[in-house]
Amino acid sequence: MADVGGIAAEQLKSFIERIERLEEEKKALAEDIKDVYAEAKGTGFEPKIMRQVIRLRKMEEHARKEQEALLDLYTHALGLDRG
Repeated sequence: MADVGGIAAEQLKSFIERIERLEEEKKALAEDIKDVYAEAKGTGFEPKIMRQVIRLRKMEEHARKEQEALLDLYTHALGLDRG
């Protein structure tokens, strides 16, 4: 393995190439996700709301409940009671 200025060039090249492949995969996955949202929209679902649901599902229950409580508090304080 050749060192260039104290850097293992082949090892560096390997890392760069792996990252580039992963970036390509990430781009392809993002396109697939975009297509699924478009398909859902075509059947009557709202992608913006779906994104919110996905974000909520990623949260732990206590964090979600805390966020909901704060939202209720803020909307009540502003007279925007959610019913």
